[in-house]
Amino acid sequence: MTMESSNPTFSFKNYMAQKVNAINQALDAAISLKEPQKLYEAMRYSLLAGGKRVCPILCIAACELVGGTERMAMPAACAVEMIHTMSLIHDDLPCMDNDDLRRGKPTSHKAFGEALAVLAGDALLAMAFEHIAAFTVGVPPARIVRGIGELARCIGAEGVVGGQVFDISSNGISGVSLEHLELIHLGKTAAMVEGIAVLGAILGGGSDEEIEKLRAFARYTGLLYQVVDDILDVTKSSQELGKTAGKDLVADKVTYPKLMGIEKSREFAEKLKEDAQDQLFGFDPEKAAPLLALANYATHRSN
Repeated sequence: MTMESSNPTFSFKNYMAQKVNAINQALDAAISLKEPQKLYEAMRYSLLAGGKRVCPILCIAACELVGGTERMAMPAACAVEMIHTMSLIHDDLPCMDNDDLRRGKPTSHKAFGEALAVLAGDALLAMAFEHIAAFTVGVPPARIVRGIGELARCIGAEGVVGGQVFDISSNGISGVSLEHLELIHLGKTAAMVEGIAVLGAILGGGSDEEIEKLRAFARYTGLLYQVVDDILDVTKSSQELGKTAGKDLVADKVTYPKLMGIEKSREFAEKLKEDAQDQLFGFDPEKAAPLLALANYATHRSN
C-alpha cells in the first residue's frame, strides 16, 4: 500500500512549473558574468542549460514537508543544482564517461575545452557551499552548519565520489554482482539524493525521526532513478534523452538491464517506488504530495 493517491487535487505539473520558474530565476541571479569572463560563461552555460531541476525541487519539497518554507530552502536548492551540474560536467569528461551531449547541447568540454570544463565544475562546487552559508535566511546557524556537513559527506568520498570510483573500476569487468552494482549506485546517485533531501529537512527544522525518514525516502528514490536511467539508456534515442543513448553498452558498463533484464528491472523500479513512498506515512498528506509525485515521476519518466 502506498500514499500515491492520497491527494487527488494536487497537480504535480503545476507544482513543477512554479518551482522550476522560481529556481531558474534564483540560479540566474546567483552567477553573474565577471572576470575571468570565460570561466563564468562556462559555469552559466552548464548551470542554465535547462534540465528538470529535480534536485533543487527535492530540497525545497523536503524543507516544506517538515514545516519550512521555499524561501528558507532556495539558496540550498540553488547550491544542490550547482553541485549536480558540477557532477555532470565532470562525469562527461573524456577521462570519465567521455560524452558529447548533455541536456540536448554539447557538453562543457566540447564547448569550452577540457581545462575550463574542469575548472568550471570546481568553481560551481565551491560556490555551492558559499551560497548556502552566505544567503540562507530564517534558519538558525547550527542547522545551516549541520546541513552543510551532511551535504558535503554525501557528495564526497563516502558518497558520490566514492561511487564514481567504484563505477570506473568495474567497467569491462565480467561477473560484477547485483550487490556491487547497488554499491556503485548507492554511492553515485542515491547519496546525492540523500544529501539533498536531508539538507532540506534539516533547514526546515525537521525532527531527527523525520530527517531519517527522508533519508530512507531519498535512498530508495535515488536508486530508483538510476534503475530507470539504465532502462532508458537501452530503450530511448539520444534525441529523446537529450544525452547520448546506448553509451552504457558501448562502454561495457554493468547495468540493471544487463544483470536482470529489462522486465525485471522495471519490476525492481516499481518496488523501489513503493518503498520510497512508504517512508512518507505519518506526514501531512498535502505537504507529502510533491515527494510522492517525485517518486512516481522518477519511475515513469521518459528522459
